[in-house]
Amino acid sequence: MKNILFVASEGVPFIKTGGLADVVGSLPLCIDKKYYDVRVVLPKYMCMHAEWSSQLTYVTNFYMDYHWKREYVGVFKAEHEGITYYFIDNEYYFSGDAPYGDDVIFEIERFAFFSKAALSILPVIEFRPDIIHCHDWQTGLVPVYLKERFQGNDFFRGIKVVMTIHNLKFQGKWDKKTVMEITGLPPYFFTPDKLELFGDADLLKGGIVYADAITTVSASYAEEIKMPFYGEGLDGLLRARSGDLRGIVNGIDYEEFNPEKDPFIAHKYNAISFRKEKGKNKKDLQKTLGLEENDKTFVIGIVSRLTDQKGMDLIAYAMDKLCQDAVQIVVLGTGTDQYENMFRHFDWKYKGKVSANIYYSDELSHKIYAGADAFLMPSLFEPCGLSQLIPLRYGTIPIVRQTGGLRDTVEPYNKFESSGTGFAFLNYNADEMLDTIREAQRVYYDYKREWNKMVDRAMAVDYSWEVSAKKYQEMYLWLTD
Repeated sequence: MKNILFVASEGVPFIKTGGLADVVGSLPLCIDKKYYDVRVVLPKYMCMHAEWSSQLTYVTNFYMDYHWKREYVGVFKAEHEGITYYFIDNEYYFSGDAPYGDDVIFEIERFAFFSKAALSILPVIEFRPDIIHCHDWQTGLVPVYLKERFQGNDFFRGIKVVMTIHNLKFQGKWDKKTVMEITGLPPYFFTPDKLELFGDADLLKGGIVYADAITTVSASYAEEIKMPFYGEGLDGLLRARSGDLRGIVNGIDYEEFNPEKDPFIAHKYNAISFRKEKGKNKKDLQKTLGLEENDKTFVIGIVSRLTDQKGMDLIAYAMDKLCQDAVQIVVLGTGTDQYENMFRHFDWKYKGKVSANIYYSDELSHKIYAGADAFLMPSLFEPCGLSQLIPLRYGTIPIVRQTGGLRDTVEPYNKFESSGTGFAFLNYNADEMLDTIREAQRVYYDYKREWNKMVDRAMAVDYSWEVSAKKYQEMYLWLTD
């Protein structure tokens, strides 16, 4: 039996702001319990919903040397679906009405505290991991502290570390002098071969340098981040460590996203009954949003953050032309004012054809996954993306740009071989995107049998967490053999 400890800044169901929380909450459930004891360490945020915070029980507390003083470290515990979660409590660092803030120095200070505390609690809770699995820059100092401060203790000697990069854009960077003072790490660590990046200290870089294995959330993204365009200044280091770097695609919860049982959709369906039932969900979506009700109209869904990264500038450029076609467009999400207002404008201009829902609703997102024919996701870069995996499950055909996880999970349609699970374009170009959307329309309107066969293939692919978990287990085995 091997012990694995996940260390992360968020995890469902306790606290969530994005896809990281889904990974940290779902992956441990699917790791084989016969061979692995997986536990999770999270911060005890004051903003945690009472439904979950009420389930935490106090374990112990102690004081830890940190930032030139003795800091209180409280330890709480909860069991959820057979997984043990530990929570690090410190009111100064984890109060506030949101998990993350805008003050970069304070963010670095509190997650450096969290990283050191996550290691310090292990002898106290009497859990010695064979592998510590760290997630994103907030835990980048775990492998650094392990190497610098804890290796002298027999309890910690020989523990391996995995560093998973969910999005390389966020690295935890600030000036060296301040970070040295906050972390208490000696100057030896702040050199270009360790934590320094272009004169600053970079916490994620420290994690990558000192980890025994590095993963990211798709095979294509693992290759892309070795190139300057995607590498965010770390491409050289990632090329140097390419032997220890692998990409493993995230999964989705096949119970939560299941058109046969989904409580949010009007008409349940599966891979056999979708031909009869999916159109009824489309009419329900049209009725809910005040669109012209016609189950023959080609409906494009967009559920996304409305930002440049998600390709919204391409959509803005093509929107007027696209609205001349026999399509309806349904948008759900929030983001930058520019794109929120752009979609509101087209909702006003093409009433009954465009529906802009500038907020987030779990219920409406499920209705869009089930009721749309196609799902548009033209991202500039996409480490993994979960948004394209959900439509596949619902038989809603993704239209994506071939980058990162989108390239790995959506097989482009090939009419000569009658293969593929979606439509894809390569260059970050609005005209190319528009051509691809129009190709999808042609197949939908003129070759319905081909379209339905593509839906069959989309609903047959398996992107459940069980598949990803097997690949993580292979890596754990490789590290500990």
